[in-house]
Amino acid sequence: MPELSGPLRPGATIGMMGGGQLGRMAAVAAARLGYRVHVFTPEADSPAAQVSAAATVAEWSDSEALGRFAASVDVVTFEFENVPGDALDLLAARVPVAPSPRVLRVSQDRIAEKTFLAEAGVATGPWAPVTAQAQAAAAIAAVGLPCVLKTTRLGYDGKGQATLRRADELAPALGKLAGQDGSFRPLVAEAFIDFACEVSVIVARDRAGTIAAYDTVENRHRNHILDLTIAPARVASAVAEAAQSAARRVAEAIGLVGLLCIEFFVTQDGRVLANEIAPRPHNSGHWTIEACAVSQFEQQVRAVAGLPLGDPSRHSDAVMKNLIGDEIGAVPALLATPGLVPHHYGKAEARPGRKMGHVTRLFPRGGLPDETGIAAAFAPAP
Repeated sequence: MPELSGPLRPGATIGMMGGGQLGRMAAVAAARLGYRVHVFTPEADSPAAQVSAAATVAEWSDSEALGRFAASVDVVTFEFENVPGDALDLLAARVPVAPSPRVLRVSQDRIAEKTFLAEAGVATGPWAPVTAQAQAAAAIAAVGLPCVLKTTRLGYDGKGQATLRRADELAPALGKLAGQDGSFRPLVAEAFIDFACEVSVIVARDRAGTIAAYDTVENRHRNHILDLTIAPARVASAVAEAAQSAARRVAEAIGLVGLLCIEFFVTQDGRVLANEIAPRPHNSGHWTIEACAVSQFEQQVRAVAGLPLGDPSRHSDAVMKNLIGDEIGAVPALLATPGLVPHHYGKAEARPGRKMGHVTRLFPRGGLPDETGIAAAFAPAP
């Protein structure tokens, strides 16, 4: 795979695989550093394409379009992990790609991901692979009930999974998740974790092996979709440091060049268990745009462009709230409310469960409000 010989020159073009809101915010960060972004996406009028210098709208399998794209860019990265690995392989033969196709593939498959985490010495909850229907009952018995049955690929925001509380729920879950066309879609059974909270860490690593990690943050979900991120996480310092240590270990072990987020469960007794790896900017890092001198998106650009990593420390505490579906209609009122910083992703249609934007409120360091204050933080001005 070709490698960068040094930092990208000003005016160079970063190829972005994927056209969603993460690519949009990365393109804005890249422009501030003097770079152009060329988006490759199957979707016309994507959020990232709206703010980028160029866009190729083509299917992931279009090798001719991929070849033209590779010839037009200086380095390639991606903004979500459902990019087909074969497409990234084709690009990696012609142009530097970061993170590498190997990193992408580990994150794309839950069995590969959990196997990697074990090899890296990062604890997870109990789990078992289900690669054939005959394995299913034994896998459920191994992890115990209740548990969560998930597809190994393509699931996110609660998609591609089913919670099992009784043995008789297994058969319908298999029918839903594993397919009914005679083939068997691989699954993974995960023990249901009685967690105290969920936290995450975003970490960057450059080509020289330098690592920069953002503060551990606390995440709250609603209907399996991230609702709030609280920075920093209100957990014991030992818990926050354990998550930091695990994130750094993952970045080293996987040979990361770029940015990744690792999500954790914090158990009632304070153990930190890794849940998922996302090797790109993450929804739980949006607060960094306002609360840090160098956002997660600028950090991604710095890492893949061969620039020095920025200081990830926060100058403020922050709470970030997603705007889901029709919640995006509140943006005019949010704009009229002092202290709120809303972001609109440019999506035309507000569908239930669709991430349309987010809004952030900053607080002085050490000045996070109590639960009542957090609940009131995003109330628009009357």
